[in-house]
Amino acid sequence: MAHQRRAVYALAALSAATFCYVTTEVLPIGLLTLIAPDLGRSRSEAGLLVTGYAVVVMIVALPLTRVTRRVPRRPLLAGSLGVFAAATTVSAFAPSYEVLLAARLVSATTNGVFWAVVFPVAISLFPANIRGRIVARLSIGNALGPVLGVPLTTWLGGQAGWRAAFVAMAVFGFVTCVAVVLLLPNVTPQQSAGDTGPMPDRHRFVVLLVATILAVTGAMGAFTYMTVFLLDVSGFAAASLGLLLFVQGSFGVAGTWAVGRVLDRSPLGVVLVLLGLLTAAMLGLYGVGASKVLTIPLLAVAGMSFSSLIAGIQHRVMQVAPSTTDMASASLSVAFNFGLAAGSLIGAGLLATAGARVIPLFGGLLTALAVALLAAHELSRTRRIHRTDRGTWSVRPTHGRDAEEPQVTSMRT
Repeated sequence: MAHQRRAVYALAALSAATFCYVTTEVLPIGLLTLIAPDLGRSRSEAGLLVTGYAVVVMIVALPLTRVTRRVPRRPLLAGSLGVFAAATTVSAFAPSYEVLLAARLVSATTNGVFWAVVFPVAISLFPANIRGRIVARLSIGNALGPVLGVPLTTWLGGQAGWRAAFVAMAVFGFVTCVAVVLLLPNVTPQQSAGDTGPMPDRHRFVVLLVATILAVTGAMGAFTYMTVFLLDVSGFAAASLGLLLFVQGSFGVAGTWAVGRVLDRSPLGVVLVLLGLLTAAMLGLYGVGASKVLTIPLLAVAGMSFSSLIAGIQHRVMQVAPSTTDMASASLSVAFNFGLAAGSLIGAGLLATAGARVIPLFGGLLTALAVALLAAHELSRTRRIHRTDRGTWSVRPTHGRDAEEPQVTSMRT
């Protein structure tokens, strides 16, 4: 019983750590108008604090995960959080833009390793039959980042200056680091579900990563410029944006919690359904986004489905991981950050050339392509298996003394 309680507390600490990483990664977005003039830089240069972070994660996640594959998981996670908190502290007191950017990039180097390890470690603390539920519970921290972490730190930055927001996240990071040290048991790489997934399949894994890039590119292209869409297309007042984004984020948290109840029973089905809902919401925003009444529920469905989808894809990736689950998680982190950067870049281009209304259409078409890719691959795989099963056994009659008993021979097709 005590072991179970400690596992639950450790899971809560790890979920708090995911909240730290998600909030801090996008922290400069809400503070651009404060950081840029204070450091004598343009807003676009301040935006590189987020873009550069994502690029570093894409570059170092896989190599660092491979290098640290034999390091015990508690010191690895605690060390990542410690470096993250220290770098965020340097960010808070950075005397120049160059120092701030360098500190952000140092923090980004720990990001890929953290995300590669945290999910395999979390599921190793609980029975194998509830892994999907544990992935969903851990993902609550991810979902809370946009709905709670970003608004609060943006508000704090507006009240006390942008540096105060970084100080707050640095303190929270140090507290979380201590909690991980105290609560997480000693876990070796072999004990952290770091071997292969229960259903290793390289083809499934690659298709899933491609579908993730498509879905994240489409979704983040739309979400990055959702405030512009709500103002210019839906006609909402600027004062209502905070409430609308809260609706989107809170449904994301609720969806992530709820999906844990079904993820273990139907992991692929959950991913396909959530991708379908996300597609419907995006295309719906394009079609009826001028209606305020219809936009609000569509925004809620989009937030719910995307946040839940992250948990579903993470769980599925660890199921079909062809090598180790930590390397698979690192690959997913690379795919996600690539989609994030590509989506925001393409969305910016669409906003400048075609206007805000077409951005959800772009997102919906890409998520629809992701659904089609996953469904087509699974259908093709099912047909192949059925053909193989039908051709596995053939009955060949023989003549002579054994003619009365057909001779069964195995023949693979």
